[in-house]
Amino acid sequence: MSGKPEKSAIVPLRRALFAGAGALALCSALAIAQAAPTSLLPPGFDDPAPTPSPAPRPSPTTRAPTAPVTPPADGTPVVQPLPSPSAPTSQEPIDVPDGLPSLSELESMDSDELDELLGLKPKFDIPPAARRSLSRVGILSAEEGGLPPVALANQPASIVRAALAGTKGPVVSRWGHIMLRRALASRLAAPQGMDPVEFAALRANALNRLGEFSTARTLVQDVDTSNWDKRLTDTALTAYIGTADLVGACPAIKLQGGEREDPQWRMLQSICDAYSGQGARANSQLNRALSRQIAPDIDVLLAQRYAGAAGRGRRAVTLEWDTVEDMTPWRFALATAVGAEVPASLLENAGAYYDRVSAVAPMLALPQRIAASGRAASEGILSSAALVDLYSQVYAIDDFEGSPAQTAELLQTAYVGTSPGDRLAAMKSIWSGEGPAPYSRSVLTAYAAARMPPSSDFEADAGQLIASMLAAGLDRNALRWASVVEPGSQGWALLALAQPQRDSSVDTGALDSFFDDDTSAEQRKSQFLLAGLAGLGRIEQSAISDLSGRVSVNLGRESKWSRLIDRAAEVRNPALVAYLAGVGMQGEGWDKMTAMHLYHIVSALDRVGMSAEARMIAAEAVARG
Repeated sequence: MSGKPEKSAIVPLRRALFAGAGALALCSALAIAQAAPTSLLPPGFDDPAPTPSPAPRPSPTTRAPTAPVTPPADGTPVVQPLPSPSAPTSQEPIDVPDGLPSLSELESMDSDELDELLGLKPKFDIPPAARRSLSRVGILSAEEGGLPPVALANQPASIVRAALAGTKGPVVSRWGHIMLRRALASRLAAPQGMDPVEFAALRANALNRLGEFSTARTLVQDVDTSNWDKRLTDTALTAYIGTADLVGACPAIKLQGGEREDPQWRMLQSICDAYSGQGARANSQLNRALSRQIAPDIDVLLAQRYAGAAGRGRRAVTLEWDTVEDMTPWRFALATAVGAEVPASLLENAGAYYDRVSAVAPMLALPQRIAASGRAASEGILSSAALVDLYSQVYAIDDFEGSPAQTAELLQTAYVGTSPGDRLAAMKSIWSGEGPAPYSRSVLTAYAAARMPPSSDFEADAGQLIASMLAAGLDRNALRWASVVEPGSQGWALLALAQPQRDSSVDTGALDSFFDDDTSAEQRKSQFLLAGLAGLGRIEQSAISDLSGRVSVNLGRESKWSRLIDRAAEVRNPALVAYLAGVGMQGEGWDKMTAMHLYHIVSALDRVGMSAEARMIAAEAVARG
């Protein structure tokens, strides 16, 4: 048998050895802990020089000195007793500033209210180096087709204010609308004595009333938000709602905070919170608004759905239209923005506002835009090219049915038909179509009419072809038909007005023929033709009196408005003439227009260098009168 222990004896032996080694290590650790520590630093490094004691300071209360505490040698931890509080020497009351909210009021405030209370509310949202001057405000510079920038600088503010405030709605003339939009959007200096912010608000407000919400929105955005006053803010909100761009108003809403407390403003605040990353807070506020019924349920529910589109935690919001009795711009804007379907019954008699905003809303379905495009094109909101583009989309959709699809088919033939006769037949079918805004069909075919070759074979339809071309301002194409039209016909009358230059006066014999053949109500076309020719200076002054008696008009009659626009023309002020012309064209139809007003408008525009606008307005009056 060898000297090694058996395997069965090794395990107990190892356990005994490990137990003894553990006891030895424990005893060594206790011994080292009781011995003094040995420094590993060289001599002199472990004995720093003593720090000088600070000079004694007077204490507010007299207290007996305490002896220094010496730590015991055995290393027991020392707990120094806390000094006993001394009684205050005085009982003077603490002054609290007036108006300081209570603790409960502070707890109920949101972050915007706290920022305003503590002076942390931002004063501007644009860095100082990027702020823009208010010396000239607008969209179109003179180089881009706008009016001269200082046209109104020396004009009395009262006249400009009255002219802009007098533009209360749409104008009767499509070309008058286009002219007025350009004048309102021009980059101009404010009149003498008028604040530039007020000037911007007046122009944007006039654009809103014309249905030009997109142009109004761009105009207000040319003014830094920190400079907005209440009037410009209200006008801007109308423009943002008209374009379904509610988030665009958030910079102003964040800067102005709680300056307004109306329900719409509070819902907009919640929407802006949602789009700034505070979705939970926005949801809580809108839930509270719904429970407190600060507005009709449908308004708050639409705001909830709009705000919910900003965050990840989107929750279903059920829109109940059954109890809704009418449509409002707020409801339509939010429903349009979130893609909610509005019941057709609410839009049937809702008014012209919804046609104007629907025609230019790209998020709406094509049938809804097509249905609204007629009014927008007739009024000048949609151009001829934009209207053709809408019907081109209809033509590209195979399963599109109804009248728009038939019109699109006819329009395609009007452009690319195999023969001029086929193209003319397609245009005549479009012109005779049923539906509102018949003049929009002339706007739709303008470029197709311009492709027609002048020919005596189409003399009977020359007047309608020329009217269609002039609806889009294609006067050069229209003048090619001068050798085709018969003197005294409608085509002749339109070309007599549309000619850029004319060396001789209009033949009075041809005028007599036109008057004799005029079957319009109260000879309105004849009255407008005479007023337009007289305003452009294309008729002998000696003949005006006799011709006026034939059609029962008095072009020499004056009013306060006529004297103002004539005076503005005398001093060569195109901007003021344009604004006053807008006042003189107020109305829903040409039956609201008088020959006297047309005469002064055409004459004033022609004298200030806006001859193109004057000629197109006069020709449109005869075509639509």
